[in-house]
Amino acid sequence: MIAEPLSTDRSVAPARRPWRLLAGAVLVAACAGAGWWAWAGSARSVSLADLRVAAVTRGDLVRDALVQGRAIAAVSPTLYAPAAGTVALAVKAGDTVAAGQVLARIDSPELAAERAREHATLLQLQADSQRQEIVARQLRLAAERDADEAKLNLTAATRDLERIAEACAAGVVPQIDCLKRQDAVQAGRVRSTHATRHAELVTADSGFELQSLAQRVARQRAVVAELDRRIDTLAVRAPVASRVGSVAVAERAAVPANAPLMTVVDLSRLEVELQVPEIHAADLGLGMKVLLRIGSADVAGVVAAIAPEVQSGQVLVRARFVGTQPEGLRQNQRVAGRIVIDERHGVLTLARGPFVEALGGHAAYVIEGGDAVRRPVRLGALGVAAVEVAEGLAPGDRVVIAGTDPFDNAARVRLRP
Repeated sequence: MIAEPLSTDRSVAPARRPWRLLAGAVLVAACAGAGWWAWAGSARSVSLADLRVAAVTRGDLVRDALVQGRAIAAVSPTLYAPAAGTVALAVKAGDTVAAGQVLARIDSPELAAERAREHATLLQLQADSQRQEIVARQLRLAAERDADEAKLNLTAATRDLERIAEACAAGVVPQIDCLKRQDAVQAGRVRSTHATRHAELVTADSGFELQSLAQRVARQRAVVAELDRRIDTLAVRAPVASRVGSVAVAERAAVPANAPLMTVVDLSRLEVELQVPEIHAADLGLGMKVLLRIGSADVAGVVAAIAPEVQSGQVLVRARFVGTQPEGLRQNQRVAGRIVIDERHGVLTLARGPFVEALGGHAAYVIEGGDAVRRPVRLGALGVAAVEVAEGLAPGDRVVIAGTDPFDNAARVRLRP
């Protein structure tokens, strides 16, 4: 029988194995490194040198529009032919003329003939009026004569009745004769009354006839005066002291009525015609400040007129100088400037950059530590150089205003030095 080896066994202490601890530490470090590498690979990283950063500050914001334009004459009327005829020019383009100076004359035979006819009609009406006055006087005299004769007949009949009144009372004269004389007195009284009224009616009727003729004469005199005025306007005169800008007709040319003849320009009064982009059309208003750059000087002006329509994406605005006109300014000279649309004081402002258009004005990337964090914001007035911050930012915040295209709207972007 084989004896068991239990009697020969002995217990031995386990040996230490430090390599296992080292392996565990390496495993933990490897896992941490893999996690960091995975995070670093998944986050966006942009160089800070490729970005433009600005700080939010409190100050004044001026909302304006940059514009281009040219100097034009405030008064540049175009003169037209008042009637059809042949033009005789008295000046040429570029001549300096005084107010009231004759610039051209128009020979209009039709207008002259019409004036002669109307003047002849006036003379005829004046003659008719004089003749009617004589006729009226004759009629009045005849009526007055009849009235006077009726009064005389009445007086004679009354006297005859008075003479035989005593005889009629004594019965010496037949009663029939007395009655006849009484009837004669009554008839004379009636004829005298009617004759007097007829004379009054003749006087009134003749007065109306003379008044009607006088009104016709006055009307015809007004027609002749109007023709005289039109003939006087055939001499085309300068409305203001100016310079002839352009002549639209040739010498001795036949022109219709209301045809343009020439344009005169008052160079002593110039204004500026500005072209404003269509995006500012709704913000424009009369009386807005305009800062104009003429040469090396800044000149103040105000908006005096705004065109009612948009042409080729531009709105034409007329600006008038405040105070005296700048010296040396020439017509059609190019002028740059800006129209002050709005001024706000003591508001949060941020330099304007492409981030406004790229993020729609609803968000901005704010630098926090080494990252750029997307933050919702609300912008107010938009100026050319700065924008108003209404909500979302505080004074001192540093905002990425340019170079946000690589961010791809990420919530957080790591910035490399």
